[in-house]
Amino acid sequence: MSDQAWLPLFPLDTVLFPGGVLPLKIFEARYIDMVRDCMKRDAPFGVVRIKSGKEVGAAAEPDRIGCLAHIVEWDMPDLGLLMLQTSGSQRFRILETRVLPDQRIEAITEPIPDDAEVPASIELVACARALKTVIEDITEAAGDGGFRPFPAELRLDSACWVGNRWCEILPISTLARQKLLELTDAQTRLGIVHQYLLQHGIIEKTTGYS
Repeated sequence: MSDQAWLPLFPLDTVLFPGGVLPLKIFEARYIDMVRDCMKRDAPFGVVRIKSGKEVGAAAEPDRIGCLAHIVEWDMPDLGLLMLQTSGSQRFRILETRVLPDQRIEAITEPIPDDAEVPASIELVACARALKTVIEDITEAAGDGGFRPFPAELRLDSACWVGNRWCEILPISTLARQKLLELTDAQTRLGIVHQYLLQHGIIEKTTGYS
């Protein structure tokens, strides 16, 4: 296979969802080189959760499903320190991996189709309302120059978008987040989120859209 078919991977102790915002602070030379190459080619890299291993040092074992990260903004405030703002797009499944001499990982992948949108539901309305409040609170607390962990465009009418944003911010393990990423049904994912919010008193049970 040609080198063009190999996707550079960034194994992290986090999970990136489609449409998500992920800031990265990169200081390892190998990943600075990787990011520079991606910027030169205007190409994404893959963010994958670490299944075993660590973010630094020898190559970690990644989970088999990850998400493409596109570089939106970058800055190098100090020599050897690269600050990125990335945006998640399409999920992918790893078919084959290889470890490069510098311990970076590359993979042959196949895309996972985007979840189909589902009709509006009681669960979507309740989760969207609560998410809107959270976003407003975080935005106000961040002020003019603070980091906002949400895209500028809010899609509160989308079960895919609302479900993904909740999955990013719920206080759950990265393994639980990974399992939610791997689901291929937006309604199932949103239903799990809705049940969590109910159980923790974040939203109240309702029987209508009012």
